[in-house]
Amino acid sequence: MTATQLEAFLHFADAQGFAGAAAVSGLSQPAIHRAVRELEQVCAVALAERRGRGMTLTAAGHIMARGVRLAAGELAAGIGEARGELDDGARIAIGAMPLSRALVLPRALAHFLRDSPGTVIDVVEGSWRELVDPLLDGIIDLMVGALRDEAPAGIDQIPLFTDRLAIFGRKDHPLARGPVTLDDLRAQPWIVGPGGTPLRAHWEALFEGGALPPVPVECGSVMVIRGLLMQSDLLTLLSPDQIAVEMESSMLVRIGPDLPGRVRTIGLSTRSGWRPTHVQQRLIDLLHLASTETRLQENH
Repeated sequence: MTATQLEAFLHFADAQGFAGAAAVSGLSQPAIHRAVRELEQVCAVALAERRGRGMTLTAAGHIMARGVRLAAGELAAGIGEARGELDDGARIAIGAMPLSRALVLPRALAHFLRDSPGTVIDVVEGSWRELVDPLLDGIIDLMVGALRDEAPAGIDQIPLFTDRLAIFGRKDHPLARGPVTLDDLRAQPWIVGPGGTPLRAHWEALFEGGALPPVPVECGSVMVIRGLLMQSDLLTLLSPDQIAVEMESSMLVRIGPDLPGRVRTIGLSTRSGWRPTHVQQRLIDLLHLASTETRLQENH
């Protein structure tokens, strides 16, 4: 196996075809084709197969691509640390799930950049489902956001803090004043995330297995949800962190009672066996610090 073969194979894996890989890499299609076939001979397994008019990775090819990406990233990080390149030119890729984007991650990054101006941070936004494969592939280094009840295979989870969900609506919402019953909430239209997400499961559990309220809009974008809440009588279930600015300005308010049973654990997700570099560990430490600071700020 050579580095040239592996590089050509990754171009093919990313582009899902020889023509696309050639366009991106500057290599010829025959050269990429030859590299993939040589790797198949070395591994004694098919890495690519024809599907329709194009070529795609086999299951073994996907495993191979993930292993090569991880090896490349970890070797580069190890060589950088061995040379003493602790900050200058370092790069960290973070997967940011919705809850982490408002308070915790910005605060940690602000702390981090004061002491590490030479490090570049790539923030990749997405849901857990969108980010978990890039994490396992080594494209991103860690994820910040809501943890799963049970860590999936190949993933380690590190709790940061406990998030308590609440119901929100506009300040002049009909239910904004006075006691609110479950029947009142059931009679209102809601905007919530799509089925199958943990937040949607929490919302459904609010109604104790009974009839669910109407959901004229399903949406996972907090930006869209905030905008609609302020211009309609829709309700939603969110973390206070996600709408901290709107709450401070009283554009959005809590509706109904506290929801002690609606709790999520927010934390870090990393690859099992991952060993962070010095710079990555410093960012992890600052994420813990930012979690503590934002909880103290919220309590006051």
